[in-house]
Amino acid sequence: MSLIWATLVVALFVYALCELLNIQKRKRFPPGPTGLPILGHLHLLGKNPHQDLQRLAKKHGPIMYLRLGLVPTTIASSADAAEKFLKTYDHIFASRPHHEASQYLAYGQKNMIFAKYGMYWRNMRKLCTVHLLSNHKIHSFQSMRKQEVELLIESLKEEARDRVAVDLSAKITSLNANLTCLRNMVLLYRTCFLLQWTLLHHQWNGYSHNFLGTPK
Repeated sequence: MSLIWATLVVALFVYALCELLNIQKRKRFPPGPTGLPILGHLHLLGKNPHQDLQRLAKKHGPIMYLRLGLVPTTIASSADAAEKFLKTYDHIFASRPHHEASQYLAYGQKNMIFAKYGMYWRNMRKLCTVHLLSNHKIHSFQSMRKQEVELLIESLKEEARDRVAVDLSAKITSLNANLTCLRNMVLLYRTCFLLQWTLLHHQWNGYSHNFLGTPK
């Protein structure tokens, strides 16, 4: 029992010390309710967190500071505040924090989801928008989607003739997985072709520069 009390005292002492060291930093945060150690403001959120946040916003303002456990969070509860975050000052809040798992799984946070905002992320978004998510690229997979849906319908017809119970959730999940795998294979092939063409283009430019000279 004494060990438990000693642990609690040490934990409270460390928390109080951290709070004292962070007083100057907390002064830069928006206003917010008083939190609890470790839990932060999680005890203020119930089964309907959107209603609880609306109630807190009426008291502390449209922009308030909450701590969800150990995660500091800024809440925007009005259209004007959301516009400031998402449009007026979006370049400030568009970056991603350091994420240890993506540092290893995403080649140093180099994919579009976890990459930090900057020139690299803007080029990634442009490539995805033009070469992967354009209307032309989406319509190019229409025949593949039609074929997979037809296979699903045929399997449902066969199971209906046999009077077998069908798990539609599993069927839809399998359909989505098949479409995703096929689409990724096609996109991987197109991406490899595009990278190979770009590499050959740069090599040809280098050869023409070395042997033919820079055109005037």
